[in-house]
Amino acid sequence: MSGIGTVDLVFLPLLLFVVVFGLIARRIGTPYPIVMVIGGLLLSFIPGLPRFTLDPDLIFLVVLPPLLYSSAWTTSWRDFHYNLVSILLLAFGLVGFTVAGIAMAAPHLLSGFDWRLGLVLGAVVAPTDAIAATSIARRVGLPGRIVDVLEGESLINDATGLLALEFATGLIVDHHVPTVSDGLIKLLWLVAGGLGVGLIVAWLVDKAERHFDDGPIEITLSILIPYAAYLAADSAGASGVLSVVACGLLLSRRSAHLFSPPVRLQIWSVWQALTFVLNGLVFVLIGLQLPSIRAAIQGYGRLTLLIDGAILSALLIVLRLAWVFPGARLGHFLRTRVGHQHRKTPEGREVFVIGWTGMRGVVSLAAALALPATLAGGEPFPQRNPIVFLTFSVILVTLVLQGLTLPSLIRAMDLARPAGPNCEEQEARRLLAESAIAHLNGARDRDTKEAAALYDHLREHYRHRLASLQPDDGNRADAAWNDRYLELSLEALRAERETVIRLRNESRINDEVMRRLERELDLTESRLAGDQEE
Repeated sequence: MSGIGTVDLVFLPLLLFVVVFGLIARRIGTPYPIVMVIGGLLLSFIPGLPRFTLDPDLIFLVVLPPLLYSSAWTTSWRDFHYNLVSILLLAFGLVGFTVAGIAMAAPHLLSGFDWRLGLVLGAVVAPTDAIAATSIARRVGLPGRIVDVLEGESLINDATGLLALEFATGLIVDHHVPTVSDGLIKLLWLVAGGLGVGLIVAWLVDKAERHFDDGPIEITLSILIPYAAYLAADSAGASGVLSVVACGLLLSRRSAHLFSPPVRLQIWSVWQALTFVLNGLVFVLIGLQLPSIRAAIQGYGRLTLLIDGAILSALLIVLRLAWVFPGARLGHFLRTRVGHQHRKTPEGREVFVIGWTGMRGVVSLAAALALPATLAGGEPFPQRNPIVFLTFSVILVTLVLQGLTLPSLIRAMDLARPAGPNCEEQEARRLLAESAIAHLNGARDRDTKEAAALYDHLREHYRHRLASLQPDDGNRADAAWNDRYLELSLEALRAERETVIRLRNESRINDEVMRRLERELDLTESRLAGDQEE
């Protein structure tokens, strides 16, 4: 069979599994990452099913960049910046605390592990995957401030974990013990180099985007951007993760000026589908790894490994909870005393929920599978297969156990908030309508008296329906009246667009509210522009 035929046999069933499990998740009201992992796990028991092997390079070089870029694109810079201290304490402090805790505990709790192998294992499982956690949190109405911290943590903790893994692996393979200065210099370059490369790529894209307005071309470029940012930073020895995040945050901030409304709508739709497919594929693949992992642990005591997996999972949960409470107090002190932010002391129940959302995902499994098979002298890498199995166990336990219990925990702690009006959004809608009316008032004074009825009619729409511009066909007198009406409507929309950008820039609304309002404006403008061409 040809290579293309083999790819079809692997890829097409995976896509079908993603669709089926996605429909099941929607039907039963469970976040799709959990359903897809469990579904992949159940599929792995079917006799004769082709074996699906997760390639680490596929994750790090193909899947991870666009998923990071998509997450960064939908992250509010205002909220990310506001919660930066709390995010850094989790993304850097908690990762280091987890690695150190597992390194110290591994010789006493896990069979065949010393502190060096504990460092490797800790670095592999330290980064969290917040996709499931945030999807559950939004579904049950968890306060936005908690969701913002979880999303920010998941954006940058991969870089910290991978750096720790590089040092720990070097300690085993080459017997190289890095000094504190080596570690600090490496960390500084990873962070500064990654951020610098990402910002340079974003700047170049910003300049290039000004010269064309073509949907298919700009969609293709948007898919190319995260790979360019990741590979450029990686080739320079910096953090590809931070490069993609920085690039995505900056271009998301600039997107209101980069794309025309029709192009922005097209890009949004394509990326929604792309991120769902990629996330679905990796979560199904996690479940389907069981046969390969089970075959690799031949010769090891399975009961012992199962017990070790349960111990490691419990240890990770305890370490995260042990960190988040003092970390929350330290973060509050730094944010109020140093950052001069006015915020109340975090409640214990909120801190506990953040501690319970330490779910692991595909990055941890890819990191475990990417461990070298041999040492510098040719000997087998010690405990490699048990590390892969333990990582797989941690992913299943944290994702399924914590993921399925998180909604009940949120409700039990009375943190679920019923869906209600968004005050920022309501205020923004009011200001947008006022800006459009103010523009029409000024334009009416400069226009002819014959056009007064047009302005009065359009102002009534804004007064009664805020940003709704659905024209009333019964009031159209003739084609000229209609053309002028559309022209004024587009001018009013531009005034609204300028206002929503200004509100975002003044931090009076966050990027999520802006994108929601901007999408409505894009849809309305696209419809009116289409009417204008007819």
